[in-house]
Amino acid sequence: MQRTETGVPIRESWDPLSPEYLADPYAISRQLREETPIFYAPKLDYYVITRMKDILEVFTDDKSYASVLVQDPVFPLSKDARNTLGRGFNPLPVMSNRPEPDHGRIRVYTRQGFSNRRLKLLDPYIRKRCNELVDAMLEKGDSCEFVKALAFPLPGETVFRLLGFPEGDDEMLKGWCGDRKAFSWGRPSSGEQVEIAKNMLAYWEYCRDFTAKKRTDRGDDFTSELLAAHDADETELSYHEVESIVYGLSFAGHEAVTNLICNCLLCLLPRRGQWDEVVAQRGQVKNAVEEVLRFESSQISWRRITTQPTALSGMAFPKDAKIFLNFAAANRDPAVFEDPDRFDIHRKNANKHVSFGKGIHFCLGSHLARLEATIVVDVLAERLPSVRIAPAQEITFHPNVTFRGPEKLELQWSV
Repeated sequence: MQRTETGVPIRESWDPLSPEYLADPYAISRQLREETPIFYAPKLDYYVITRMKDILEVFTDDKSYASVLVQDPVFPLSKDARNTLGRGFNPLPVMSNRPEPDHGRIRVYTRQGFSNRRLKLLDPYIRKRCNELVDAMLEKGDSCEFVKALAFPLPGETVFRLLGFPEGDDEMLKGWCGDRKAFSWGRPSSGEQVEIAKNMLAYWEYCRDFTAKKRTDRGDDFTSELLAAHDADETELSYHEVESIVYGLSFAGHEAVTNLICNCLLCLLPRRGQWDEVVAQRGQVKNAVEEVLRFESSQISWRRITTQPTALSGMAFPKDAKIFLNFAAANRDPAVFEDPDRFDIHRKNANKHVSFGKGIHFCLGSHLARLEATIVVDVLAERLPSVRIAPAQEITFHPNVTFRGPEKLELQWSV
């Protein structure tokens, strides 16, 4: 554990994996922001940043704050889990955890997967598949468990179509997804780590085999575009980097969207006045999704590490200090948002949240995530205006420090 001798306050007891924080990080984060906006958390061995202005400074100073650790497990892996990954799991850092100058070089190619042309191609598929999943919900009666019925399959299948994975592999791939949130951002047991590591290894091997087959069987998909870029200049985009991009997008590119879709319903459905307004005026959907991203974000933290001794708002950090950016606090910062603990689909500056990050590592998939959530809310408003959260259910959240969404969500509607 790193020592703090820099004058930064210490909060010995704060634990983002405590039951209280997992149930409601916002009230606790508000207290942290008001009392110690920057502090050191020994249970994490991280310096925690809570105010919007400080988080924006960290995001925009990539010279002092590096992103190289963002995909690493927060807590050390067991020997057995490391041995499992050692059997051939070796994707390269290519996106959120790749430093400059290589990050900029690779981002030229990765952002093409989320171009306006690609999103226009995906839009009808997402809407069609969303309606098919709603059809299946209706066929079973007047209730469903929504994560399994729609929120989990739709984002995964969307990313698979983007990359060109065959539909026949969908169920196998979704089975391998496991709970990587717990692996990298939670505190799983050694046995749980091993099982997740096995799935990660199997998924990586699938992506390598798929990319190899695509070399001689191109299509109108993002993997083929990446391979074409590699063929044009392999010094600009290596084959191993292509494999790694395919893996990174397909394995991790949809979990946060599942959470976002569920969080939209958690925010809107209990507030029947605002839900009824969305039903009546579909033009409200986009800003409603932005307010969900601010108020109940699917990502409530991110991380950085200092590359040199640096200072922030009068607090000094040593080199290699691990930094925890608390979005749950910043997205409800009263210095930015009026009455921040109120959910309001009409909020004019709702999009000033940091749920997709800022700066050079701004989330590539932000437009796709917004598109998917908007389509789901729009379809449900049209086809199931009476939908509501089933009463007398205990809603629990995935136990990790970063991604926030319900493990299950029971819905009901009138037929």
